[in-house]
Amino acid sequence: MPPPPTRTHTNPPPLLVSHSAPPSSAAHGRLAARKRARGGLSSTAPLRAAVSAEATYSDRSAAIRALCSHGQLAQAVWLLESSPEPPDEDAYAALFRLCEWRRAVGEGMRACARADAERPSFGLRLGNAMLSMLVRFGETWHAWRVFAKMPERDVFSWNVMVGGYGKVGFLEEALDLYYRMLWTGVRPDVYTFPCVLRTCGGIRDWRMGREVHAHVLRFGFGDEVDVLNAVVTMYAKCGDVVAARKVFDGMAVTDCISWNAMIAGYFENEECEAGLELFLSMLENEVQPNLMTITSVTVASGMLSDMGFAKEMHGFAVKRGFAIDVAFCNSLIQMYTSLGRMGDAGNIFSRMETKDAMSWTAMISGYEKNGFPDKALEVYALMELHNVSPDDVTIASALAACACLGRLDVGIKLHELAQNKGFIRYIVVANALLEMYAKSKHIDKAIEVFKYMAEKDVVSWSSMIAGFCFNHRSFEALHYFRHMLAHVKPNSVTFIAALSACSATGTLRSGKEIHAHVLRCGIGSEGYLPNALLDLYVKCGQTSYAWAQFSVHGEKDVVSWNIMLSGFVAHGHGDIALSLFNQMVEIGEHPDEVTFVALLCACSRAGMVSQGWELFHMMTEKYSIVPNLKHYACMVDLLSRVGRLTEAYNLINGMPITPDAAVWGALLNGCRIHRHIELGELAAKVILGLEPNDVGYHVLLCDLYTDAGRWGEVARVRKIMREKGLEQDNGCSWVEVKGVTHAFLTDDESHPQIKEINAVLYGIYERMRAYGFAPVDFLEDKEVSKDDIFCGHSERLAVAFGLINTTPGTSISVTKNRYTCQSCHMILKAISKIVRREIAVRDIKQLHHFKDGDYCCGDIGYG
Repeated sequence: MPPPPTRTHTNPPPLLVSHSAPPSSAAHGRLAARKRARGGLSSTAPLRAAVSAEATYSDRSAAIRALCSHGQLAQAVWLLESSPEPPDEDAYAALFRLCEWRRAVGEGMRACARADAERPSFGLRLGNAMLSMLVRFGETWHAWRVFAKMPERDVFSWNVMVGGYGKVGFLEEALDLYYRMLWTGVRPDVYTFPCVLRTCGGIRDWRMGREVHAHVLRFGFGDEVDVLNAVVTMYAKCGDVVAARKVFDGMAVTDCISWNAMIAGYFENEECEAGLELFLSMLENEVQPNLMTITSVTVASGMLSDMGFAKEMHGFAVKRGFAIDVAFCNSLIQMYTSLGRMGDAGNIFSRMETKDAMSWTAMISGYEKNGFPDKALEVYALMELHNVSPDDVTIASALAACACLGRLDVGIKLHELAQNKGFIRYIVVANALLEMYAKSKHIDKAIEVFKYMAEKDVVSWSSMIAGFCFNHRSFEALHYFRHMLAHVKPNSVTFIAALSACSATGTLRSGKEIHAHVLRCGIGSEGYLPNALLDLYVKCGQTSYAWAQFSVHGEKDVVSWNIMLSGFVAHGHGDIALSLFNQMVEIGEHPDEVTFVALLCACSRAGMVSQGWELFHMMTEKYSIVPNLKHYACMVDLLSRVGRLTEAYNLINGMPITPDAAVWGALLNGCRIHRHIELGELAAKVILGLEPNDVGYHVLLCDLYTDAGRWGEVARVRKIMREKGLEQDNGCSWVEVKGVTHAFLTDDESHPQIKEINAVLYGIYERMRAYGFAPVDFLEDKEVSKDDIFCGHSERLAVAFGLINTTPGTSISVTKNRYTCQSCHMILKAISKIVRREIAVRDIKQLHHFKDGDYCCGDIGYG
């Protein structure tokens, strides 16, 4: 900010003992006597003499000016506050300049309050001094009060206000002040435009910035280096590096700041190669880089993923003498962390004699972003031990590490620290808190943080939507997404989270609407979005839509192929999945472990044992993929389903890794299918030792006993579950009809169409009897029926509602929160034949697809 034109000293002179206006001889005699009595002269003794009773108004003002010129702030303030009469404007101006130079906020604000109370208006000299001090202290509101009481204002007054508002983030208000200045007829000067152009860059308003550039030329500042440097920076901040480079190339005179502005502009717009080329041109033109140049280029070197160039840049900077500078060392840490070289970054950090908050933050952020969240929290703990105060970026990085590790305890402490330091108002910290609470399964706390955020950006909304999905509250995720559309434009991450919510709830129509929104935004091929769309259509049972999306997707990766493979497997098309795998291999796409999980699952459902073993061996021998627990679970499931229980048991015992509950669960399910009680109980004993509180495995054990008619054992297992508090959630199924999702709970009679639904179901049961079907639940003893306990039959209500409210021939897709029992499986199969509808039900275990009285899920566990 430029100094006021009335200032005579850039800095106050050193403290002097004598005054420019000495006291009278009588006063001098009294002071001398007091000095002899006390053995010395106190620092305020000459001051008190100068303010003797006979001192005049002008004497006091002169004394304050003299004290301020000698840097004696405390004495000047004491004299001001002890004087019954106010000093003149020059005395006040001198005092305000000294307070500004000393950063004496308390003294300056007291003097400002006194002047405000004493004077109805401020002259130009006094007002400018007050404005300069208040803006330096960040007291924008008080500065505006002073500005309003100035009947006369010059360009310095306006410059201070424009720069002050821009400095504290009131960018629109700063631009408004600039245009008011022009309207009043005040001509801008060389100091005006850098402030205004920085403001345009801050709000990234290219049109406004271009207009201010025109003002620069109109007022004749087109040759001023400082102004043109600001123009270059403005265009770069607004994303127009072409215009920035045009201005830079047209400059008759450039300095190091000019080169720095253009180089940094390229880096900020992710054109690192162009920025580095310009840096080399800078050296060729023999322009000496400064610390800002070196740090900027060093950080950018890490973005190129070129370790050789990064090392060369490191060596170049050391030769230029920047090795011991803290800012340069911080940039080195950032460079090496960007390259994933945490060892090199740690060496730089450990050799630093002086570390600031940015040094610690760079290490914490580096460890977190490179997948070492535990190390990030260790460094943060060391930072606390060294009593280094964290900033907002430090806390945000540490919170991200807590989110990865689920360290809610540390996250809560960081939340309290952010509140105490006032960092909670920074959006980067609030967004990190949202993610931490969501991933720690405390979504309600995340809602609370979100509610009190003064500002919410696309990251805030995306974090909440993804958090709801992570916590299995997908309907709320969709509600937040719809609410977001009225406030913030979503990005690809937002759409991915919203599509995930549609996939989880089976809301196909909502998913299609989001797909259309993606296409309108022109980001259909951005990032993971194509795969998210594939996943939506596959999980909603729309394999034809998924295949169409897959066919038009240009750059398919292994994830794309895996989604399609899994989709065909889930719909019982194992032969198509194997054929698709062959196409995948033919075009050169390398399969991964997920690919073989899907293929082995296909073999398991189709009972293809030989093909399964062939794929299992191919995985290790041809593709060097070490089988994990999921692969072994698939093989055990394959063998168990076809009745080769002993072979499956031997495979488990021969595993090179310790089998988990899922592996033993596959064997238990095979024992249930083939009613092998002894081996099933052995598997269940191991499972419940590993997962004693898992509801699903208790249900599977009940299935084993139920299918074998061991009702006493069923009662015993259910009693154990009650004692452990392992109760199933209320059975719930939901179906989307005409864009609206309808939910049905077990035995819920509150739906407005419940009478019609029950009538439809009763009619279907009667027609089933006529066709020779017998619903299992009609025949079972209700007192011991596990189907009512673990299934709930709520999908029947949802399907019946769909039949009533959709046109004939329309497919019906239902999602439920429990597994589908054998009775419901039989009934849905019969409904699909009777009403000639395709019915898809996705439960917590798998997708069931019924058509023409048949089902394509390939599960031989259902009769």
